[in-house]
Amino acid sequence: MAVFNYKQRNNILLIILVILGCCILYSLRFIAGSLLSTVIMYTLFRPVYVYLTRSLNWNKYVACIGIIISSFLTFVIPFYGLSLMVIDKISEFQRDPLKLKVIARRIDDFFGSKLHQPDMLQKAIQKTTSYAGELFPSIIGGAAGLLLGIVVMYFLLYFMFLNYETFEKQLIKYSPFREQNALKFADELKYTTYSNVLGQGIIAIVQGSLVCLGFFIFGLKDAVFWGVISIFLSFLPLVGSALVFIPAGVIALANGNNTAGIGILLWGILLVSNIDNVIRFLIAKHIGNIHPIITVIGVIIGIPAFGIMGLVLGPLLLSYFILTVRIYETSKLASDRLERIMSTDEE
Repeated sequence: MAVFNYKQRNNILLIILVILGCCILYSLRFIAGSLLSTVIMYTLFRPVYVYLTRSLNWNKYVACIGIIISSFLTFVIPFYGLSLMVIDKISEFQRDPLKLKVIARRIDDFFGSKLHQPDMLQKAIQKTTSYAGELFPSIIGGAAGLLLGIVVMYFLLYFMFLNYETFEKQLIKYSPFREQNALKFADELKYTTYSNVLGQGIIAIVQGSLVCLGFFIFGLKDAVFWGVISIFLSFLPLVGSALVFIPAGVIALANGNNTAGIGILLWGILLVSNIDNVIRFLIAKHIGNIHPIITVIGVIIGIPAFGIMGLVLGPLLLSYFILTVRIYETSKLASDRLERIMSTDEE
């Protein structure tokens, strides 16, 4: 005679599944960024893969490898290039530390004579150093596991593309939502990803290009370098590229180059900062828009969790959470409405 009945055995099995699932998720916490990146890459490049295999009749293996190579060149190589540029610039100041001291002294003199704040730079450096001391370990920690994350991401992406139809059918089958809501969730997921990655990416490239152009126009050094830095800083909410053109303007003024200093400040404040609103309006009409609050909170969440990739992954993760809540709310309302109808029929 069995100790447990059928329902009890099912409940015990469910508990075992939940415990094992939690253990697996805990073990995978170190590659959480890779898993989220895989979802992003799959969402972005799925239309390309479908077009290559269905419309152009490409071999699915060739199409998959082609997408992996192109995405590697588009996303991974720029981050690697930025790292080399930053390391080279840091090495330059290490080789000639006097240059940095001269700049700092001139800025201190400028603030002392113009704004009667002779210690402003020193105070700002202390605050920045304190903040960077908290922030950089998270970024470095994320960079240390970046290579493993990239390998895992492309490994998963390869097999997801090869069997994408079966993969999507299984997702819908085991989804906690009804099929209609699951498909709606997939569409919303696509638009959210496009808005975060493509939308913010376009804004960042335009702002970085304008900063680079402004440096060229006003004769400031290292225009290309600071333009590239501005592209990545533009993912930071509220401040963004201002972290480049405001210090550049202050340094130019401190060096007595008033034309370049005032020019780059006006260029940045009037053009670079405001082009953000224009592009967001156009993107919102065609792709979708993400509220700045979501971006701010997402970055705060993302950088400690995913390192520098948290600039993108953090806002996306928060957007996915809000999207899931919305779908759950829709499903719950539909379920309540169905229960009311059934109870009315029984009466």
